[in-house]
Amino acid sequence: MKKVKTLFLLFLSFITMFQAAAQTGNNRAAYTGSRAPLRANPYSELPLGAIKPQGWLKEMLLTQKNGATGKLDELYPLVMGKRNGWLGGDGDQWERGPYWIDGLLPLAYILDDKELIAKTKPWVEWALGSQQPDGYFGPSKDYGHEPGVQRDNSRDWWPKMVMLKILKQYYSATADKRVITLMTNYFKYQLKELPSKPLDHWTFWARYRGADNLMIVYWLYNITGDKFLLDLGNLIHNQTFDYTNAFLNTDLLSTRGSIHCVNLAQGIKAPLIYFQHHPDQKYLDATRKGFADIRKFNGMAHGLYGGDEALHGNDPTQGSELCSAVEMMFSLESILEITGDVGYADMLEKVAFNALPTQISDDFMTRQYFQQANQVMTTRHHRNFDVNHGGTDLSTGLLTGYPCCTSNMHQGWPKFVQNLWYATADKGIAALTYAASEAKIKLPSGIDVAVKEETSYPFEETIKFTINPSAKSVFPFHLRIPEWCRKGAVKINGKLWLEPDGNQIIKLTREWEKGDVVELTLPMHIFKNTWVENSVSVERGPLTYALKVGESAKTVKNDKDPIDYGSVYNELRPTTPWNYGLILTPDDKLEEQYKWEVAKPVSAYPWNPDNAPLQIKTKARRIPSWGLYNEMAGPVPYSVTYQLETEDREEDIILIPYGCTNLRISQFPVIRKK
Repeated sequence: MKKVKTLFLLFLSFITMFQAAAQTGNNRAAYTGSRAPLRANPYSELPLGAIKPQGWLKEMLLTQKNGATGKLDELYPLVMGKRNGWLGGDGDQWERGPYWIDGLLPLAYILDDKELIAKTKPWVEWALGSQQPDGYFGPSKDYGHEPGVQRDNSRDWWPKMVMLKILKQYYSATADKRVITLMTNYFKYQLKELPSKPLDHWTFWARYRGADNLMIVYWLYNITGDKFLLDLGNLIHNQTFDYTNAFLNTDLLSTRGSIHCVNLAQGIKAPLIYFQHHPDQKYLDATRKGFADIRKFNGMAHGLYGGDEALHGNDPTQGSELCSAVEMMFSLESILEITGDVGYADMLEKVAFNALPTQISDDFMTRQYFQQANQVMTTRHHRNFDVNHGGTDLSTGLLTGYPCCTSNMHQGWPKFVQNLWYATADKGIAALTYAASEAKIKLPSGIDVAVKEETSYPFEETIKFTINPSAKSVFPFHLRIPEWCRKGAVKINGKLWLEPDGNQIIKLTREWEKGDVVELTLPMHIFKNTWVENSVSVERGPLTYALKVGESAKTVKNDKDPIDYGSVYNELRPTTPWNYGLILTPDDKLEEQYKWEVAKPVSAYPWNPDNAPLQIKTKARRIPSWGLYNEMAGPVPYSVTYQLETEDREEDIILIPYGCTNLRISQFPVIRKK
């Protein structure tokens, strides 16, 4: 009997150890594919923590750790402190707390940082412990955005969507089965309640952002196979704003003020999230047309669009909100998994390498609410934006503009890291966006593959991959050849393998063994894009280049409205001319007119004017009539205007990567050569 008891105790000990292992560290199980009737996607996300950034990208994450991402509870205690409703308090019950954790949690697990992981735990544990008998979870009394201001929309569907994203990531890192239980019960609650309390019952946000809810429903279905989830998916889709019809059949994207800029960034993925259950061609067509119309009517050289806050056209002085940048990146990452379309990866890199780094300070402590493609002054001033927040929308601060971006900016870089590598439907591995990194990938065959990516991309053309499978194995390795690349080159172990044309994903299928090296070269050439008033941007590879403008900085103590916009903020003013027109140049002469060169080695932190690794030198002439208007660049002169007044003298100007600028012109008028 004593022996049986000992064996039983050993068995319990083994079970406890097994459960603990499943609750901590990274879930390294083979990746769950799609269950019928959901469509099998070509690419699948890896467990959180399986990908580790290197080079400048790692530095960005470390800067976040030491900056606002790691310290927002100290910097913004009014909302992120212990009174937050998502910690059981009487403070903010809505999106801001979850927004922060939606970036902090992936950062913590990617860096495997125990201090940051511990900081996420109270939020996760409170959410998991908040579920009520009817299945609802989250705050049960809404006190509004600030402590003590009670409202009646505590069960608003929208903020729960953000927490569902957090819990999905937490499960990916830990395999904590409590997440599955909570989601199952909550989704049963949604199925029961949504018919009488639809997505827009409390606020309109959830109606426009329902795809964030739907994607988690499908994720859970692929794990549990519960059929009711498919019914819930149809219900959520039917209550979500009909982006498919809007993109295909209405003038939504050509009408100023027609939609909120962040709703658009989140909603752009809605047709293709639903496409996984209903693979109709119209959802693919709607998404393509949606992006094309954004570019046509509202697009800008940084990869985003005029939306300050409502959709506001394509004038390069209209604002683009930081929340739009990080939410558009997440939408593009989601779309890329589903479609495997090169164009969406190109768009993702455009936003990540241009719009994102310029809008957040080098120390990741402050940010701009709006950025401008042509930005020559970031003073406190009311401008021609759809909304103005005390005129602070361009100034750099912790709370300038509106605090949603203070909370939401943290997800951009960690989720970009999380989407550098994928498992593939054909039982291989894929790298579809590029940055220095390492990853561990378990194939369905049981083979473990460790990969190392060495590069300073997007500042250089060559990317070196070292492949280390646990045993010799045949599997495909997918690589993207961007649309901007005319012809790439692939070497395997030093021998030329192929020279693929651009705008495709190639598959390298062979028997791989430890130490195999793949060298991908993506030659970058100078090209231009045309924008409003026939203005042009100068681009090379995934980078847009912008005029390097001298700047003087001023720190302003805010005695007027410090609670709303922060006690201090920074302004910039130009110290060098900016009103240049570029010389009209045929496409086949661009390399002669625009002299690209390496300015300095790529540093750990390349994203500022002093550290810009690359530059383009060219000639330009000033346009005297193009001056300041309302403390910003005036309307762009129409390009190649006959007899446009310009200075006689051509000047040498320097363009640097857009993401390295603070003040800039990125959409230039074009003038005739004298």
